[in-house]
Amino acid sequence: MKLWLLRHGEAEPQARTDAQRELTRHGRKQVVRSAAHLLGRPLTAILASPYMRTQQSAQLLRETLGGGIEIITVPWLTPDGDLAEGLRYLDAHSAQELVLVTHQPLVGDLAGMLMHGHRQTPLPMQTASLAQLDGEFALAGAMYLTSLQHQS
Repeated sequence: MKLWLLRHGEAEPQARTDAQRELTRHGRKQVVRSAAHLLGRPLTAILASPYMRTQQSAQLLRETLGGGIEIITVPWLTPDGDLAEGLRYLDAHSAQELVLVTHQPLVGDLAGMLMHGHRQTPLPMQTASLAQLDGEFALAGAMYLTSLQHQS
């Protein structure tokens, strides 16, 4: 399985709720630069948090890649989402090449869990960072980091 983890781009500092924060102009540019690393990949789907900034990031990703990839909103991809639920979902879809568009601390914790089997060593993910994890199965401790791209 190839799993791509994308943290949303830079977001506005405030909105009525955290879930309503939108991407800034800079955040949009960051996401497009990260998306360029995925051109030509045989991606199955883009999974995104229901929060506005991740939905916007997923849409920009989809547009950059040519528009043919389905965006699936997944409730466990929120900042404090359930890692166990995420691992179960990924295990059930391990034959696919997926992109997850999500938040810190979940994205760092999920990567740490997949690579090390625990949350004590999360992967550092800045806004619009893109990580590639590879492994036969999406199980705790069963994947390894192939690449990590950070955007400024």
